[in-house]
Amino acid sequence: MNKTPIYLLTSLAGLLLFSAPRHLQAAETAEATPAVVSEQSPVAPAATPTPAAPVADTATPAAPAAADSPAAKVHAKVKALTDKLTKKIVITATASSSGKAADHDDSDDAGNTADADHVAGQHVDNAVVSIGHDSRLAAGERAEAVVSIMGSSTSAGEVEDSVVSVLGNTTVTGPVADSAVSVLGSTSVDSHVKGQVVAVMGGVQLGPHAEVDGDIVVIGGTLQRDPAAIVHGGVQNIVLFGAGGHLEWLHQWVQHCLVYGRPLALVPGLGWAWGIALGFLALYLLIALLFPKGIDQCVRTMEQQPGRSIVASILTVLAKPIVFILLVATVIGIALVPFLAMALFLAGLFGKAVALAWIGRRVLSIGGEPSQRPAVLAVLIGGVVALALYVVPVLGFVAYKGLDILGLGIVLYTLIRNSRSASDMAAAAAQPGTPAAGAGAAMAAAAPAAAPAAAPAEPAAPLADASMERAGFWIRTAALVLDLILVGVVGSLLPFWRHDGHIHLLLMAVYGAVMWRYKATTIGGVVCHLRVVRMDGRAIDWPTAGARALGCFLSLAVAGLGFLWVVFDPERQSWHDKIAGTVVVRVPRATPLV
Repeated sequence: MNKTPIYLLTSLAGLLLFSAPRHLQAAETAEATPAVVSEQSPVAPAATPTPAAPVADTATPAAPAAADSPAAKVHAKVKALTDKLTKKIVITATASSSGKAADHDDSDDAGNTADADHVAGQHVDNAVVSIGHDSRLAAGERAEAVVSIMGSSTSAGEVEDSVVSVLGNTTVTGPVADSAVSVLGSTSVDSHVKGQVVAVMGGVQLGPHAEVDGDIVVIGGTLQRDPAAIVHGGVQNIVLFGAGGHLEWLHQWVQHCLVYGRPLALVPGLGWAWGIALGFLALYLLIALLFPKGIDQCVRTMEQQPGRSIVASILTVLAKPIVFILLVATVIGIALVPFLAMALFLAGLFGKAVALAWIGRRVLSIGGEPSQRPAVLAVLIGGVVALALYVVPVLGFVAYKGLDILGLGIVLYTLIRNSRSASDMAAAAAQPGTPAAGAGAAMAAAAPAAAPAAAPAEPAAPLADASMERAGFWIRTAALVLDLILVGVVGSLLPFWRHDGHIHLLLMAVYGAVMWRYKATTIGGVVCHLRVVRMDGRAIDWPTAGARALGCFLSLAVAGLGFLWVVFDPERQSWHDKIAGTVVVRVPRATPLV
């Protein structure tokens, strides 16, 4: 059997158990429950302290006092418990999966290490281990340990060591010689437990017959204690996230959704998850109401080019981390990372609405012509279908992530198709042989010759002006990314280069101003066939280039809203374009830029 899931789950359990007590200093409960004295189980009187040698300064032992604080004690105890339980789960699960027995002695840490290194050939005295389902020990039976991974552990018999559940609940009604622990689950005790009782991201319930010799540790949950329950140790109730830090709701989702590989489930206690899902569906419906033409255009792209849309989705998933790594590697591109992440997030929301609309159109096509139905109706029907898929085990998460990836890929591929179509149309209009070009040739032929025959001159390249097609957000972002990478690489070769974000931005502004002044574009603009022109048609001078470069700082300062303004502005102008009176246009591929 593959042991990787076992080690992953035990590592998760260890991480949760070990890291959570670090929050004790800030989240420790004000009223830690003291040791309970009972007539049935009297507490042994404390040993008489040995008189200490006289000390000149009584305030000196401050550090040992901090080490003896309740937080430090619980931290040390839970850490030791984590190490032992992790080794125990690995040992017993390995022996159970291989069909061999293994014997281990938990008397000390050295023995535990030896057990972990010499599992094969040793013996486990009737350890009950289950992976993927529940473990049960009936009354009258005896076992060394009861362990469940992705299941619950229930023990009514006698356990020589511990009862542990990872992603499940622990229920103990029989004697336990060591501890009762649950990770992402609740722990219920109604018997004698000689060690600790721990619940991580779950609650602890102590019944009337519960007697615990060690501490009670509740991390991210609540403690429900019967008045007759006896606790000889302390009680630590650790709240992870403030007053609302009890995580029973998260435990319900993990137990009923995460374990089954689905985002939703039809069980009590998951109303918050359904509320989030319905809230996002309402957002997708709003997107369909505001941008119906965009939704329809993207859906047509998927219907006309399904193979290329799927390939674009896969390439998008592969390219995203590479682009972010390149931006971070250039240092100067770090400033662009949050804005690119926000742009991808917004495109992902729009893409999810597109994916739902595509599903809805497939359903509507059964009863008629889907193109005649509004986009919001298609999104609604697709959303209902998606919610139904989300409750199916394994398929739920596959559908959830698949729709996200597919939707983003469709949106990006549609933008690429539109940009190519516009560029091709502009290039065709500039080439000779078109009706406009033919009319111009006829007029030139009809005009009388005013000079002797000369060698035919080359046709002049069309000049860029504000009447040409405006560049959109994505193509401008691509050009900016190329410029950031170029400036970062070249700047790193300079002797005075320092890894300072302010210097990076200043160098980027100087680079842009110089390129706009002399070439009306940048290297990224050359690659993407973009040009900066003035709205009044005049050439870009130094004041215009300088104002545009300084305006970029304003566009960046307000969370990058000035750059995103291109998406909403009817003139496709950013804030620095409006300040400088410029606009970015797309020029035909045949037009030389340099």
